[in-house]
Amino acid sequence: MFNFIRRFHRDESGAVTVDWVVLTAAVVGLAVAAFASVETSIADLVADIVAALTAADATTTIGS
Repeated sequence: MFNFIRRFHRDESGAVTVDWVVLTAAVVGLAVAAFASVETSIADLVADIVAALTAADATTTIGS
């Protein structure tokens, strides 16, 4: 039993997995934060584009 505990304590095979999980969580967190900070600006830009296209006069006269 003591040897099992000693081997378990020295075994680091799962440490890499933990590192990747933490790194992935950090990247996802940064992506969510970036999206949240840009979302309002994009919504305002889309509203401005819609207003400009709605107000635009797109009539043409062909053959005049």
